[in-house]
Parts: sequence; structure tokens; C-alpha cells
Amino acid sequence: MTFHRLLAEHGSAGEALAALPAIARAAGVGDYQPCPPGVAAAELAAGSKAGARLLFLGDPFYPAALAGLPDAPPFLWLQGDAGLLMRPMVALVGARNASSLGVRMARSLARGIGQAGFAVVSGLARGVDSEAHMAAMATGTIAVQAGGVDVIYPGENAALAEEIRQHGLRLSEHPPGTQPQARHFPLRNRIVAGLSQAVVVVEAAARSGSLITARLALDQGREVLAVPGHPFDARAAGCNMLIRDGAALVRDTGDVLEALGQAAPVSSDTGELATAPTPRPMPKPAPQPVAPPEPEAAKPAAARPPRPAPDLSGVTRLHNMILDRLGPSPLPEDQLIRDLSLPPASLAPELLTLELEGRILRQPGGLLSRL
Repeated sequence: MTFHRLLAEHGSAGEALAALPAIARAAGVGDYQPCPPGVAAAELAAGSKAGARLLFLGDPFYPAALAGLPDAPPFLWLQGDAGLLMRPMVALVGARNASSLGVRMARSLARGIGQAGFAVVSGLARGVDSEAHMAAMATGTIAVQAGGVDVIYPGENAALAEEIRQHGLRLSEHPPGTQPQARHFPLRNRIVAGLSQAVVVVEAAARSGSLITARLALDQGREVLAVPGHPFDARAAGCNMLIRDGAALVRDTGDVLEALGQAAPVSSDTGELATAPTPRPMPKPAPQPVAPPEPEAAKPAAARPPRPAPDLSGVTRLHNMILDRLGPSPLPEDQLIRDLSLPPASLAPELLTLELEGRILRQPGGLLSRL
């Protein structure tokens, strides 16, 4: 906001930079100096080395919705298809420890919203964010990062981040190489909300980053929607509070589109939601010559690292994985097995242990719920 105020008061960046030392002295800072040009040049070089592009406020590709905020970032670092910024956008956010039902809901909404012509925006976190990005990969997804655009957090999402770079868009307002810190995440959330026409919250605890995004969206005049959950499930407390306070209730993609005042385009051939065409991408700088990667299939078997197996060495970790996926609403046991991608023989004894400990309840029909 200071950036925008200085430009409004002094008319140009050059005049604002020249005035900064006097402004600092008036505030009691006697030895203030603006950022040296060498530091700015180093940031530009780091961005170029990371394969990122700089998008300035006022550029035709800078999203108009974001530009209208009083604290709009002066510039954004981009990796991927900047043409997605020309699309209408909907944010989809939620719990990092999403339940099985929350994960399935996130996938369904992201897929439907993408097929309706919207780019799906989220924050590259584990849980709901990751599922939303993966489900919308084919139709267009944008990951807003805390920290530098070349620093992936959490590390477990490195493969997903690379896929988004190739088929979607990653962006950040922070210099390349910036390590994410706690203060960066609320800043990231304001951009998630600012890019979007609406923010959909799938699961959120009563005190969570997703609720911060929802509050920022309300302050920015965006639509806020929430998926209701069981009153006994702490992961649904935030969503239920939002609905109580006036957020639109979401049962499916149709509810989101209705809140946005549009109907889903339907293909006359299949009766399914039609996929929107991908817009013209932003012109990219000439790439540096790079040797093409050796196809995975062409590598000798010994050269390919084995796919890491889930770490089941810690029983507590496995119990937490099971409990994270379960909630008060009953879930079929076979669905839990599919969601965790683990052998049934590995889960059966641990489910029995949790049942005997009184932490889960087994119900008729092969249903499980968390107590």
C-alpha cells in the first residue's frame, strides 16, 4: 500500500525513490537508503536463472481483479502459462489434513469448475489445495506460493509443482530464493482471494488459514462459499461458521456456478460439462538451448530410482493417516483403502487396534467413522 501511495503522491517511481530518504528522516530514520540497484539486478538474475518471468502492475497480462486491490503486488514472478491469468478464476481452499470426503469433494468441485471455463486457484498446500490443483490440471490451475516461486513448500509437493509449471501457472510476489515464513502465508492468501471471483472453502477448522482467505475475500468484495460438514467434525467447524454467517452453501459445482450467476456449458454430444479452450499464452523469452531429457522408458531399469513406498515403519503415523481420513460421517472401508493406497493386509490390524482403543467405530455394511 505504501508503494501505491508513493506513486500517487510523487507521480513516478524515480521521484518516489528520490523522496524516500527525506520521508525516512521525517520518521526518525536518519541513515535510510533505497534498495541499491545491484540488489535489484541480482533478483532479476535469480529469476532468469530459475526460468521465471516478471509481470509488472499495468502489464496487459496483469489480472484486472488483482490490480484493483489497494495492496496489489507491484509485480509477480511467474513460472508457466501466464495466459491463464486472462481466464476467470475461482479459488478452492481447505484443510491440509483433509478427510476422505473432503478430498473427494475437492476433486469433484475443481474438475467441474475447470470444465465450466474457470481457472482453479489454490495455495499449493497439502490436502485440499493439492487435490484441487491435480483435478484441474487439464483445464487450468494456478498455484500462489508463499516464498519464492522457485522454492517449493511443502517439499512433498515438488512433483506436483513441476507439473503445474509445465501445464498450469505458479506465481509469487516474493523474490526468487525466498524461504517461506509464517508471515508470508496470509500475504499469499490475499492474492489467492484477489485473483478470484469467488472463494470456495471445502474443509476448515475454526482457526485456519482457509478462514483467513475467506475473510480477505469478503473484504475484497468476492463471493465466499463453503461446503457444510458434520457438526462433530472439527475440520468442518470453519465451513459451518461461514455458512451460519451468510456464506453460500455448496453441494456441487452447480451451486458455485449459480452463485457466480452463470450456468455450466454443457456438451450436446456427451451431456457433460464442456471444457473451455485454453487462451493464447503470454509470449515467452527465447529459451536457452537445453539437452532434451532422456525419456523415462528409455532409461535402463537400474538407472531409474524405485518409486518410494509409503513409510509404514511408524504405527503412530499410520494411525494418524487413518484418523485424518475418517470423520463422524461413516465412510466405506474399501474407500479408505483406496484413498490411502495401502495394502488391505497392512490396514486391517491397525483398524482393529483403533477400534479396540475406542478411536473409531465399525458400523454395519463395512462402514467406519471416527469417534
